[in-house]
Amino acid sequence: MNTILRWLFDLFLRFTRTLDWPLLAALLALMGIGLAVLHSASGQNLALVQSQAARYAVGLGAMWLLSRIPPPPLRRATPVLYGLSLLPLLTVLVVGTGRSGAHWIDLGVFFFQPAELMKLSLPMMAAWMLSQAPLPPRFGPVLATAAIIGVPTGLILLQPDFGTAMLVAASGVFALYLAGLSWGWFLAAGAGAATAAGLALLAPISWFSFLRPYQQDRILTFRDPQNDPLGAGWNIIQSKIAIGSGGLTGQGWGEGTQSHLNYVPEHTTDFIFAVLAEEFGWLGVATVLALYAFVIGRCLWIAAEARDAYARILAGSLGLALFVYVVVNGGMVSGLLPVVGVPMPLLSFGGTAAVSLLAGLGVVMSVGAHAQGKKR
Repeated sequence: MNTILRWLFDLFLRFTRTLDWPLLAALLALMGIGLAVLHSASGQNLALVQSQAARYAVGLGAMWLLSRIPPPPLRRATPVLYGLSLLPLLTVLVVGTGRSGAHWIDLGVFFFQPAELMKLSLPMMAAWMLSQAPLPPRFGPVLATAAIIGVPTGLILLQPDFGTAMLVAASGVFALYLAGLSWGWFLAAGAGAATAAGLALLAPISWFSFLRPYQQDRILTFRDPQNDPLGAGWNIIQSKIAIGSGGLTGQGWGEGTQSHLNYVPEHTTDFIFAVLAEEFGWLGVATVLALYAFVIGRCLWIAAEARDAYARILAGSLGLALFVYVVVNGGMVSGLLPVVGVPMPLLSFGGTAAVSLLAGLGVVMSVGAHAQGKKR
C-alpha cells in the first residue's frame, strides 16, 4: 500500500511540478469567491454557477497544459498564434452578434469572443518582436510593435468594443515599458492621444459621426450621472448605492437588496463587483483586492526571475494587464471611470474571458517553472 501511495504521489508531483502553487491557491480562492457571489447575484441559479465552474475547469486545464510548455517553443510558435488570432477578429465583423455591434461568434454550444484571444497572443507577439533586438528597443522595433498593437486594436474598435480594445492595447504598451522604452515615448504618446481625443469630442462632426448613441450616453453619464437618473445614469447610480450600502461587513450573502431587486444592472457580469461590495462590505472587497494584488505581484516576481527577455516581457505584461482589468472594472462600477463593459476577472460570469486569463497565467507559470531550467 505504501508503495502504491508513494507511486501515486510521485506521479502527482511529476504532472504538477510546473504549477506555481501560491499563484494557483490565490486563483482558486478568487474563483471560489466568484462562484459564491454569482450564486447570490443570479438568484441561486445553480445551472449558471455550474456553467461557470465548467468554464473554470476548462481554463485550469489550459493553464496546466501551457505551464508545461517551456518558453522557447512558445516563442517559436508566437507569430503563427498571433496570425491565427487575427482571423476570428475579421470573421466576427461579418458573422458576429451582439447587442451593440458584433462582439461574439455563435458556435451553437456557446458564444465565443474572438477579442479575448488577443489578451494572450498580443503580449506574446509584442514580447517576441522586442526580444529580437538588443534592449532598450530602437525606433524600428518600437514602430513594428506599435503596428502589432494597432492592427488588432483597430479591428476590435470596429466591432465596436472600446473597453476590450483598450485592455488589449494596454498589454502591448506594457511590453514596451518592460522592454525599457524611454518614458519620453509614453509621455509624448499619451499627450498626443489625449489631445486627439479632446479635439475629437469637442468637434460636433466627430461627436455625431464617430460616436454611437450609447457611447455618447456613457460620456455624458460619467460627467454627471444625475443628469438622467432614470435613463443613462441609472446603472452607475444604483451601483454606487449598492457599494455604499455594504458598509464594513456587508448585508450578508444572498441578502443584497439592490442586486436581488434588480436595481443593479448586469449584476452577474460587468457589475458583479457591486454585488460583492453590497453583500460582503469593505472586508470582502479588501480581501478580493488583496488576492488580485498577490496574483499580480507573483506574476511580476516570476517575470523578474525569467531566463530571457521574451519570457520576462511576456510574464510581466500579462501580470500588469490583469492590474488594468481590475482597476478599470473597479473604477467603472464605483463611478470613477466611464462604463466601458469590462468584466471583473474571475468574478464576472463569462467563459472566454476566464479561459483566456487562466491560459495566460499558465504561460506565466511556465516562465516560472523553467526559469532555472527545471525539467517538465
